[in-house]
Amino acid sequence: MIKPLVSVVVIGRNEGQRLAACLTSIKDVTLPIELIYVDSNSQDGSPELAESLGATVLRVKPDRPCAAIGRNAGWRVATAPTILFLDGDTLLHPDFLQHALDAMNDETVAVVWGHRREMYPEQSLYNRVLDLDWIYPAGVSEFCGGDALMRRSVLEQVDGFSENLIAGEEPELCQRIRALDKVILHIDQPMTRHDLAVTRFSAYWKRALRAGHAYAEVSQRMKNTAFPLWQHDSRRNALRASVLIGLIVAAILFSILTSTIFAVIGVLVFYGLLMVRSAYKARWKDKHPVTLLLYGIHSQFQQIPIACGQLSYWYHRFRNKQQGLIEYK
Repeated sequence: MIKPLVSVVVIGRNEGQRLAACLTSIKDVTLPIELIYVDSNSQDGSPELAESLGATVLRVKPDRPCAAIGRNAGWRVATAPTILFLDGDTLLHPDFLQHALDAMNDETVAVVWGHRREMYPEQSLYNRVLDLDWIYPAGVSEFCGGDALMRRSVLEQVDGFSENLIAGEEPELCQRIRALDKVILHIDQPMTRHDLAVTRFSAYWKRALRAGHAYAEVSQRMKNTAFPLWQHDSRRNALRASVLIGLIVAAILFSILTSTIFAVIGVLVFYGLLMVRSAYKARWKDKHPVTLLLYGIHSQFQQIPIACGQLSYWYHRFRNKQQGLIEYK
């Protein structure tokens, strides 16, 4: 039997046919791989589906499900020297693994990730703008996302993902890896296509809420380390959300007191300028003006649910309670 060069660990929960497509895309890779699927208590037959497609299946039933638990369960039973982590709603590009392994010829490189893009940006306005959120410049980076190739030896050194985080577990892990003088490398290669499936405002809101919770929790955890991730981001979000909400409230109150709407109009014009500025700064990500304008709106509006997510973290911390899993689909 050929020893696997890469163990592919896929995590999922009620992904259905998205999981079937994901596992099928992995089987198109020509390198010797080991395929492991970790299921978080699905109710749609996902474990049986994965077994039928040749995956070794692990089942986890934690009291508080999170991606970190599934990923840790997967890599700890894997046998290859490198571990590719994938979410069950992604499709793997057939050439990514070879490019990523080539990048790991540099012994200082511990994590390699590439470009993740949305499969169906035309499905909704939310998919269209959130697709641009996946775009990062190539080169050495502070962190990776959920899809990434990692050295098993480094995972052993840092004891894997933190299982008490409900989100932001990959960036937090990357800071502990960087503390070992290892590199997180983003290569200019397609890696995965993702089925975000955000078609409702409520799902968009919950996704941003979860991001805010991650900002607050990870920034607090890392604040006294060599790599204090998201310290600036969490403070900036709190300030921006306060300004966005405070200005419109003040303008409305002023308009009521003076019986004019000029203050509200002025604030709306200011918001519009902020959105155009964000769109202009993101022009390297996309050339379509409508997409960029929508992205500019998203960049400003998302500050509010992200700030709510941060407040949720502090509320639960004050009450000494854990926040449950925030699912948006």
